[in-house]
Amino acid sequence: MRKKNITLEKLTVLDYAAEGKALSRVEGKVIFIEGAVPGDVVDVRLTKNKKDWAEGKVQRIHHYSEDRVTPFCDHFGVCGGCKWQMLPYEKQLQYKQQEVEQHLKRIGKLALPAIEPILGCAETRFYRNKLEFTASNRRYLLPREVEAGGEIPAENAIGFHVPRIFDKVIDIHTCHLMHEPANIIRNTIRDYAGEHGLSFYDIREHHGFLRTVIVRVLTTGEVMVNVAFGQEDKSARKGLLDHLLQKVPAITTLLYTINTKWNDSLHDQEPKVYHGKGYAMETLEDFRFKISPKSFFQTNTRQGERLYQVTREFAELSGSETVYDLYCGTGSIGIFLSRQAAKIIGVEVVADAIEDAKENAALNGIGHAEFFAGDVIDICNDEFFATHGRPDVIITDPPRAGMHEKLVQKILEMEAPTVVYVSCNPATQARDLHLLDARYAVTRVRPVDMFPHTHHIENVVQLKLRK
Repeated sequence: MRKKNITLEKLTVLDYAAEGKALSRVEGKVIFIEGAVPGDVVDVRLTKNKKDWAEGKVQRIHHYSEDRVTPFCDHFGVCGGCKWQMLPYEKQLQYKQQEVEQHLKRIGKLALPAIEPILGCAETRFYRNKLEFTASNRRYLLPREVEAGGEIPAENAIGFHVPRIFDKVIDIHTCHLMHEPANIIRNTIRDYAGEHGLSFYDIREHHGFLRTVIVRVLTTGEVMVNVAFGQEDKSARKGLLDHLLQKVPAITTLLYTINTKWNDSLHDQEPKVYHGKGYAMETLEDFRFKISPKSFFQTNTRQGERLYQVTREFAELSGSETVYDLYCGTGSIGIFLSRQAAKIIGVEVVADAIEDAKENAALNGIGHAEFFAGDVIDICNDEFFATHGRPDVIITDPPRAGMHEKLVQKILEMEAPTVVYVSCNPATQARDLHLLDARYAVTRVRPVDMFPHTHHIENVVQLKLRK
């Protein structure tokens, strides 16, 4: 069983496990499977084989589950973005709710209230407000192209990276994650670059002209595009950008970035405004937020609004509370809660985000919110509490890695009567809740689905200080 190059035949898929992997068993050994649906009967080629568990990919499906549906995207099975398209949305929600409960019980080892029903998306396609596309001179060859054989010339592509292959890009023509003009923008850039002989970036050798394209399509109708080039060529750049504006007049802000680094990250680069005001506006309820080219903002605007509504409900504010918003980013949660609180204190380690938070507070006329750049562990000391007051409510919304153990200890020391923990990773959330259990009881839990057709899930937990 532990030998290499093993194919297990006619396995019945039983359930889903963490990270969207299907689950089967062979003589008590757990087999995690990519690309299967509970109820399928499949042959699985193992890619990892340990003593007590193994991982593999479906090689053949003998019997299709009754739960299967036809994927809506031509790129399904190649692009790694929407791996659950073959599963009805109501089933996706069921498995996500199940995963949250399992993590909180198995990792958190918590006494739990009844978990409230998962909040699903009203819009399961075209829900993202931001996408980043990569341009490459190494197009990923589809399996059917490889099977056909023959010489296939190297071709340019603009789309998404192939999962676990750093130098190959899937050429995307129609993506269902974002409203138009997202597809028109990407395809216009590809067509123009190809027709005019503009080089696409070589990810291995680190040279080439066209590198990445970031598109934001907001619910306000504004469209912001940032085209990154691997080298400066003013004439070529101007020709492409002018053509793009002519073909896609819906673009309200067009920027470009000259990125000569060895990585695609633009956080340390300075985008230049080519057309428009250089930023875009988005709304959550009637709050307005300025989104600059490097700002973080919830990528599903309407479901982000509902996530914040759950957070506000769990905070149980009466108007007299001091709220500490930890990992506040650009201040969106604190601003969203501000009308029900006496004071908002936001803390975030990224200084640029704090400047955005201050600007967003001013934009919404919120004078009782203050934002501080730095580590919560260092900032929240006795002197700080004496100046700003101790928290009545703490909101914490950490990255996927969860909270540092020192921050968990700091929250225990602060002794806020209510803590609301917003998480994009219920596994690390459960780990942190286990530590918080020393002083806090979990009183409400509600999962929120932000990303249909993926295994990702957000979860909001209310905790109350034990008497």
